[in-house]
Amino acid sequence: MADSRIKPGFWVIFSIFLKLGLTSFGGPAAHIGYFRHEFVSKKHWLSDGDYAALVALCQFLPGPASSQVGMAIGLQQAGFRGALAAWLGFTLPSALLMLAFAFSLTLWHSPLLNGALHGLKLVAVAVVAHAVLAMAHSLCNSRRKAMIMLLSTAFMLWQPEAIMQPLLILVAAVAGYLLLREQPVKHDILPPANTVAQRFTVSSAMLFVLLLIGLPIAAQFYALPSLSLIDVFYRTGALVFGGGHVVLPLLQAELVPTALVDADQFMAGYAAAQAVPGPLFSFAAFVGALLPGVNPLQGGLLALLAIFLPSFLILHAVLPYWQRLAQFNAARAVIAGVGAAVTGLLLATLFHPLGTSSIFTLSDAAFALLAFAALQYLRAPPWLLVLAGAVTGMLLH
Repeated sequence: MADSRIKPGFWVIFSIFLKLGLTSFGGPAAHIGYFRHEFVSKKHWLSDGDYAALVALCQFLPGPASSQVGMAIGLQQAGFRGALAAWLGFTLPSALLMLAFAFSLTLWHSPLLNGALHGLKLVAVAVVAHAVLAMAHSLCNSRRKAMIMLLSTAFMLWQPEAIMQPLLILVAAVAGYLLLREQPVKHDILPPANTVAQRFTVSSAMLFVLLLIGLPIAAQFYALPSLSLIDVFYRTGALVFGGGHVVLPLLQAELVPTALVDADQFMAGYAAAQAVPGPLFSFAAFVGALLPGVNPLQGGLLALLAIFLPSFLILHAVLPYWQRLAQFNAARAVIAGVGAAVTGLLLATLFHPLGTSSIFTLSDAAFALLAFAALQYLRAPPWLLVLAGAVTGMLLH
């Protein structure tokens, strides 16, 4: 059935993602919960099944999974402009905050800010728990799907390394094909890809590979600090799997041993990246502003663009083919298995690292339960919980 909705424009998408970029604390898993609340529960742009399919696709791809989910939603709604609006709105607040941290590192040592961070992490626990419950109800509505979900949770708690996530998604895809083909799959077919997106899929893939190979060669021939910066951050964004948390040690290995960035400054930026809303990849803006040989503002912007560019290109190349594939019955059974596994991944993340790094006392557990109840039963907006979490955390600390 054709989608009769009026597609949103650039500024509508930008404003929605700007609000998310200002309020989405808690890292990639929490972002997926915030996105689901906004685009599945509230705006009905996607069904739970379609949303799980996008999350699964972005788990396969290199780069920041939550940002790519946002880009994919924007790409489906308004093509290239929609993807750009989604990325810009979601990334701008955290990028500006990370640039500010680069100029005022001492602010992070405030106990008041530490307390606010703790309260925000408790809100993130509630957001993820709410998303897991809703997705389990929709995507794990049979014994076989529930089995895939629980086994996925157990495996990720046993082997929590980020590199295991794509492997688990692949195993769940095979399990879905073998176990779920005879079961009815109620997922809607993903909206058709924008014609502009289809037209440039090949060129996006070629540009992705060309830059990955060509930038290191160019950096060897031309000793320009800005070119070396672009090479390091593009290569990191193109080769990292597992999201924002994985990019931090990779950049540390590239920059700290060579004394391009002071180790203490790097760790201060790492702490700040946990405190701000939006994607952890915005940490690149902080590091880029500290690199020698370039203007701090220029370095921060170049690093930010370079680390996100691979994600944009590869998503632009892959998404239309993913949508076509999803129209076949066997492929939809695979997607059902993957959707159950994605729910299991979120459930595992709820326990570790979100729960284990956030809930230390009975009062922490009580606040997280109250926030969950506000989401589940009172339909409280997430931004209000974010504000309440920050204030409560500062008062308690």
